[in-house]
Amino acid sequence: MEDLETKGLFIDDLQKLRVLDPELMEQTESLKDECGGFVAQIGHFQKMTDGFIAISDEVSKEVEKEKLASLGARNQLKSITKAREQEQQQLHSLVMEKKLELERLRIQYESLIKVQAEQEEFIDQLILQQ
Repeated sequence: MEDLETKGLFIDDLQKLRVLDPELMEQTESLKDECGGFVAQIGHFQKMTDGFIAISDEVSKEVEKEKLASLGARNQLKSITKAREQEQQQLHSLVMEKKLELERLRIQYESLIKVQAEQEEFIDQLILQQ
């Protein structure tokens, strides 16, 4: 048997003639099994990473959608704020106009009261003269 081993031929447990050493063959089979398990684990890992990538893509799309919605809401809020500021300025201007008109009418009223008093005095003098 040793002659066969020196020539690179081996006899396994089933008494079959082999080119590889049975111990090497066993190690090869063990390595093959381990590699198969490793390939299965890599496949499982690939599925998990694909799932994670799909989920993160969905989340990123949702985040982008919410980002756009919040930008739109912020812009709308800014425009509402500007509109209210303009409305406030318009109301302030209107109040100022009304105050000026009130002052003008007050002065006109006082003037008319003065004219009325003068006319009543004039009428009283005319009545007294007759």
